[in-house]
Amino acid sequence: MDAEQDAHFQLMKRLLVIIPLSAILILLILCVVLGVNLYEAKQELRALREQAVPAMAVGQASDSGEQSGELYTASGVDEFRRDASDADGTVSDTEDGIRKVYLTFDDGPSSNTGKILDILAEYDVKATFFVVGKEEERYQPLYKRIVEEGHTLAMHSYSHKYNEIYQSKESYVEDLTKLQEFLYDTTGVWCRYCRFPGGSSNTVSRVDMHELIGYLEEQDMSYFDWNVSSGDASSAYISPEAIVRNSTANLGEFHEAMILLHDASDKDSTVEALPRLIEQIQAMEDTKIVPITDDTGAIHHISND
Repeated sequence: MDAEQDAHFQLMKRLLVIIPLSAILILLILCVVLGVNLYEAKQELRALREQAVPAMAVGQASDSGEQSGELYTASGVDEFRRDASDADGTVSDTEDGIRKVYLTFDDGPSSNTGKILDILAEYDVKATFFVVGKEEERYQPLYKRIVEEGHTLAMHSYSHKYNEIYQSKESYVEDLTKLQEFLYDTTGVWCRYCRFPGGSSNTVSRVDMHELIGYLEEQDMSYFDWNVSSGDASSAYISPEAIVRNSTANLGEFHEAMILLHDASDKDSTVEALPRLIEQIQAMEDTKIVPITDDTGAIHHISND
């Protein structure tokens, strides 16, 4: 019996070792299989999204969240196109025959803003930055650099929190005034150009957007939407190639093309796309890249006219 018990005991010991090891091995294999399947699924989803991106219309609905995205709706865009066109549907020529393209960046400054400024300097291009309020010391030089390097400093919102900004006219005014004063204290520039978070055609505001537009007019401030979307506001990955395609595919439709881009910290693809985007625009005949100024035409999704 002792020998039999000893053999039984040894068997139990081996089983106690083998069974957990086998379970661990099975779990590892399952994790690897699931990981591979997940990666393949993500790759397929990415490919599908990139195929779909070129088909995005100007103003298509897309929400990437309060920190880095915009809310798009189509209202007002067709009206803008009609205003910019002759009766035969062709885009009207400007007085000097030059198409103006505006590169506009929302949601900065961030860790990507300096990279974008470096690229703009390399190509001797001026852009417009619709900034938010960031009081951390590391961002102060970026606000100043935007101004010092000849770009247009403009206002997006201080907090970029839709649920707070659009509670009422008073909450919008409070947020915008805070940003305007902060930028003046930081750069010495009293900003007069704005872009509504989500655009003037956003669908989340609890206050009539015409009321907010009226306030800006009373304060001698101008707001600008966009008529070309780069697609980089999507929360999904978008390749630099897709950003360039989206930004240039329909430029010929406008004598003033305002491209919506973002310089938030998660927009690495935008940084990668920027050199190729600039090169393609500069290669177009009778076309130049300019910042927003007092001479820039009104590009609105909705207006009080």
